[in-house]
Order: sequence, then structure tokens, then C-alpha cells
Amino acid sequence: MSLTLALLLAGQAATVPSPSTPPTAPQAPVDEQARGRLGNQQQGGGDVVVTARRRAETIQTVPIAMSVIGGTALAETGAYNVSRLTQLQPTLQFYSTNPRNSAANIRGLGAPFGLTNDGIEQGVGIYVDQVYYSRIASATFDFTDTERIEVLRGPQGTLYGKNTTAGAINISTRKPSFTPEARVELTGGNYDFFQGKASVSGPLVDDKVAIRLSTSITTRRGTIYNVRTGEHLNSQDNLGFRGSMLWQAAPNLDLTLYADYSRQNPDCCVQYYVRTGATQRPTNRQYAALAAAQGYAVPSTNAFDRVTDVDTPLQAKQELGGLSLLANWDIGASTITSVSAFRFWHWDPSNDRDFTGLPITTVSANPSQQSQYSQELRIASNGKHTLDYVLGAFYFYQTIDTQGLQVQGSAASAFLLNPTSAGGRNPATLNGLTARNTIGFTNTSAALFGKLTWNVSDRLQIVPGLRLNYDKKKGDYVSVVTNGTGTALTADQRGVLAPQSYQPDFDNWNLSGDITAAYTVTSDIHAYATYARSYKSGGINLSGLPLDGASNPILSAATVKPEKVNHYELGLKTQLADRRITLNLAAFWTEISDYQATVTNGQLGVLRGYLANAGKVRTRGLEFDSAFRPSSRFSVYANGAYTDAKYVKFVDAPCPPELSGGTTATAGQTPSAPGTAGGISPQNCDISGQRLPGVSKWAFSYGAEYDLPARIAGLEGQVYLGYDGSYRSTFSSNPSRSAYTDINGYALSNFRLGFKAKDSWNVFGWLRNAFDEKYYEVLALQSGSTGLVVGQPGDPRTYGLTVSRSF
Repeated sequence: MSLTLALLLAGQAATVPSPSTPPTAPQAPVDEQARGRLGNQQQGGGDVVVTARRRAETIQTVPIAMSVIGGTALAETGAYNVSRLTQLQPTLQFYSTNPRNSAANIRGLGAPFGLTNDGIEQGVGIYVDQVYYSRIASATFDFTDTERIEVLRGPQGTLYGKNTTAGAINISTRKPSFTPEARVELTGGNYDFFQGKASVSGPLVDDKVAIRLSTSITTRRGTIYNVRTGEHLNSQDNLGFRGSMLWQAAPNLDLTLYADYSRQNPDCCVQYYVRTGATQRPTNRQYAALAAAQGYAVPSTNAFDRVTDVDTPLQAKQELGGLSLLANWDIGASTITSVSAFRFWHWDPSNDRDFTGLPITTVSANPSQQSQYSQELRIASNGKHTLDYVLGAFYFYQTIDTQGLQVQGSAASAFLLNPTSAGGRNPATLNGLTARNTIGFTNTSAALFGKLTWNVSDRLQIVPGLRLNYDKKKGDYVSVVTNGTGTALTADQRGVLAPQSYQPDFDNWNLSGDITAAYTVTSDIHAYATYARSYKSGGINLSGLPLDGASNPILSAATVKPEKVNHYELGLKTQLADRRITLNLAAFWTEISDYQATVTNGQLGVLRGYLANAGKVRTRGLEFDSAFRPSSRFSVYANGAYTDAKYVKFVDAPCPPELSGGTTATAGQTPSAPGTAGGISPQNCDISGQRLPGVSKWAFSYGAEYDLPARIAGLEGQVYLGYDGSYRSTFSSNPSRSAYTDINGYALSNFRLGFKAKDSWNVFGWLRNAFDEKYYEVLALQSGSTGLVVGQPGDPRTYGLTVSRSF
């Protein structure tokens, strides 16, 4: 098994079963001070207990590639949301241009790279207290009162309610305690950063009922300055509340009620000028000429000056919350678990989709209201027997209502139409052109799943799993387009925003499974081999369809076929030198047929991509995770991943910008060389053999911590100095790789210096991106093949102070 950096940072990973864990689970008390915040759990003489297989087990014996981060490590490394975990997890990728348009991938797989399409599933499942979160946007919120995070790599459909073909992020919050306790954490930093977290827990009725209440708030001034409005953009403004109540109804029955609410309302999210690249549009229709014709210049052509002049107000407001009830009933040989949940997500955005200060697209927003209901029922054996098992049933129902609005401005004609035509010379042609999109969606999923563990001997386990899944998706997409004059649409206008109406429908049964052989060589050396055959549900396009030559939607593109996954993995986990050294290795090979990809077509007015199936992709790689603790005061770790992810076959892909924008080639015509102004563009491109977007071939995380005993203000504790670094090599930021949108590799360094008193105070100063590395989180293209490349720079150097107190 592979154990990534997150495990090595397991500052407060669970070491005893929670009330929702079978009572026969192993217990291994750990002295966290002896272990240190960066050393892994075995080095301190204890074992981290995880619930990845729906029973409590020590992580080193679980034959799944996984890692764990504890609550203390999350606080001290500043990893307070999934995005920041990527600096600690070499195999995890997370990209976001705003909360809705976010993607979490593991080993390069999970979600198509590009704008989010509600009609498909995530490949990486996010679970909080065993409840599946259907919206990846939830990952942009702050972790609140988190006990631990387990990151599982590879298909997990035979263990989890919702099918997850790439992996799962399993978040566990702290449980109500019958011993009164409280925690407070306050952080301040530059850019007016403030974060406050607090929680309190204790009994309500003797040893029968306990409650936990927690809250968090995060605010920060934006790092990008809008010279037009005088506002700072890409700010943070997060607020969250969480409560849970545990009722120990009987010695063998406990019920936990959870409730949470979060609100996020920042001035976000802006992408702006990075560079230009030559396309095959005529020279007078590429960005430089178009901007000059409007007398326009961006405030700076250096994105790291961090200034913009976008003219549309930005908003990324979202609210989410829900209720869930977790019940565990120990019936002796087994424990029955029920998880009932309701969740909602409300999204109210405003974007500037032309990325400039020109009135090209003056309104671009897709407010959305989403609700989900889920029920999971499982039975799992207690203890260890010749045959152990987990069997489950899962039901999920989701509704989405979206009201999209796009309005073109007075500069749209010049940018989107041929300026030599009558329509292109007239700003009124597209000014006021408006599309109102009404989108409805229902998603029903049901499954039976299970995993059997056959303990052939004390050393050998055979672990087969099976899943029967049903998915049904229905949608309704209506786009009503009007112009500023209230007259019939012209051909120019329909070419930019065309009325559409279609009702896609998809349903499918599938059977998937996996089998693992796990062998204990010695008590400190474990090996496993896994094969999985998995499916990612098909879907429907809910962002509009490409148009045919008559500007009518191509209805055959309304549905997307399921992905079919073949996954192979070998893992080896070792501990040496009395568990002072940990070295874990994993090798994987995953092939996906009918891979769901985000594509665009050559039409000038297509501002949003749609989904299609690529023939086949493959990702393969090696991962290593290592930790060394030469003394009780000093810890070192280094983790890495080599990931070779590519399209094996994708013959009709969208072309990169340097091959787009010209006259579309007809039969017998030879496309022009890349970047030939006024050239001939291919109808589509064969990108077989190219790298998948969003994943680096090489990724590493590394760090160390040293502490010394100290007495400060009468408190006994340790002074500690810590360093965390990460590196990612070049990756593509466009579905079809382009020299214009490659993001160069970069390395980040974070430091902290603090004092920690046992079970009370922790005070530390921190410095993140210490060397002010200039890097991009994502790059994108302005629509219409103008050659404008826009981007979102990563955070600059930040620093601050954190003070926390446990009572």
C-alpha cells in the first residue's frame, strides 16, 4: 500500500474507535508529543486507525492506496480546504476557476478538465461523516472541526455508496464527547487575512447524550486589484457552522445527528491577461488587432503585477448545508449502519467571461439551486474471522434547477464577427443579444455493493468485491435568445447565441467488481495486488449543444456514454529500524474506454464546452512515500509520484488554439501550419498520444520538523521549526495540449516556527510560498480563437500568526 505525505502529517488521526466504529476495532493509544506532528504514527509506537473499509483497522494493514491527515496537521500546514491539500498530496490535483467550476482528480482522473457540466458524475467522491457530497464546490469550503481526512486512490465502488472510479476523499469531523472540551484557534496574516475556529463539546444527559458545536470564519482581502473599480478581487469570505448530537440509546446502539450550514460570498473569481498566441484567424481578427481597433490596452501585460480592469461585477456566492442521521447497531457478530441525509447547494454567481475591460460579454451567470437525498444501509462483520464482510445498499436522488443568463455588449460584434462584414462593422449587431437558459435535471442512482475478506491464513487475504449500479438522468434545456431590437434573429446573431431546446435522457445498469490479494510478509512488511473493473456513469450535456451548419443543435451529442475502467495496482508497505523508517511503494495502471472529455467546436460563439467521449485514455505510474525519524525530536519525509497519463485514442478532439480560427478545411484541403493567420483549420484534431490535462508527470512533497523541550510562561512544551515543500512539473491547462496553455513546473516552500504546550497552547508563526514563487493555478482561452490567454496566478508570499488553545 502507498502511504502519501498526508499520512505522514497525521497530527491527530483517529487512534481509537469512534461511536460509529464497530466495538471490536483495534485500539492503539498514541502519545502525540512523542510522535511529533510530522512523523508518521508508527514511529511513535502507535497505529493510526482508519475506517476506509467501513470498519476500524490500522492503516498499514489495509490493502488500499490511501493516506491520512489529522486535524493538527491541517491547522499547522494551513491546509484548510481540498485545494491546499494538493501541496501535501503528490497524487491529488484540484483546479478551480470558481467554486462551481472546480475539479478534484486523483492520478489525473476524476472530472473532465474545463467548465463544469452538471449532467455527469464525479470520479472522485467526497464524503463527510459518511455522507456523499454531489457538488465538488463543497471542497472549496473550510474544513470545520476536522478529525482526519482519508484520501483513497483508485476505484472504491465496492466500499462506498456512490460509485467512485478515481478515488475518494473521506472527511471525518470530531465526534461529540462525554468529557467536556473546547478548542479555539485564531489566525491573522497579511492581505488582512483572518481565520477563527472554535468548538465546544460535552454531555447533555450523563453518559447518554453528548453534543458538539463548532464554527469557522475566514476573510481575506483579494490578491488582484481592479483598477477600474478600486476593488481587490479573489478575496475570501467564508462562514461555517456545524453541530452534532450523539445519543447512546443502548450499549449496542448509538445515533448521531449532524447539521451544518456554510456560506461563501467573496469578490471572486477573476482570470485576466497572461499572453497572446497566434491562431489561424485573419490577423485583423486576432486579439492584438481587435483590442487596438477598440483603443483598448490591458492595465499590465505582466500577470504577476496582479492588476486587471474587468468591467463585470464578480460574485461567487454559495450556500450549502444539510442534515444527516448516522445509526450504528451492534448485533454481536455484525454492526448494522444506516446513513440518511439531505443536502442543498445554492449558487449565485457573476462572471466576466471575456476577461477584459471591454464590453464583449457583459453578463455571464448561471444561478443554480440543487438538492440531494441519500440513504445508505450497511452490515459489516465485527472482529476478524475466516470470512469478514461489508454489504450495503445505496439510494441517491438529486434535483438541479439553473437559470442561465448571457448578454453580449457593444464590443461583441467587433470581437466575434468578421469586421469586414456589415454586421461586424455595426456594434448594434450583437449589442444586447441575450440568451436566457432554463435548465432542469434529475439524477437517480441506486446500488448494491459488498466486499468479502477471506482470511486464508494469518498472512494471506483474498478480498473480492462486487457492485450492481443503476443510474437514470433526465434533463431539460431551453435557451431563449433575443436581440436588442426585438426583431427576428439574424444569421450573425444565431451564430453567436442560437436558441436551443432539447430533453436529454440517460439510464443504464452496470455490474463492476474488484479483487485484491494481500500478503503479510512480516509484521512490518505488507504487500497487495488489485484488479478492478469499474464504471463511471454516463451523462447528459446541460451546457448547450454544438450546432450544425444551419445553427441547429446536434442532438446526437446530448448524451455521453459511461466510462469503462480497468485498473491494476501493486503495493508494498514497509517499516524498518524499529519503525523509525517508513517506505511505501505503489505501482498502478488504469485504462478507461469512452473517457468523458470536455470539448469545444469551431463556432465563434461557443463560450462553454460540452461533453463527448474520447476513445481511450491510460494513466500509469509509480508512487513512493517515505519518512525517517532518527530521534524523538526530528522527523523527515519525502513523497513522490510519477504519473504518465495520456490519450491513447482521441481522433476527433477539439484543436488547440494555434490550429483554430481559420477557414474550416473541406475534403481534399490540407490544413495550414499552426499559427498561420487566415489559414485553413482542420475540422478536428487527432490528439492520440498527448498528455491528459491537469496532471504533472512528476510531483513531490517533502519536509522536516525539529523540536526542542522548552519552558515558556510557566508552560512545559516544545519549540518547533517545520518546513514543507512541494514540486509539480509542467502540466497542460487545455484539453488539447497547446504551447500557449502549458503551465510551467514550480516549487513552493512553507515554514513555521512555534511553541506547543501539551494539551493546551499552540502558538506559531508561518510563512507560505516563502520565496514568492510566481506560478499559475490555471490558464484558459478567450472564446472565438482570438489568441488571448488568460490565467489565475497562485497566491503570493503570505505570512501570519496562529494561536490555538485546547481546554
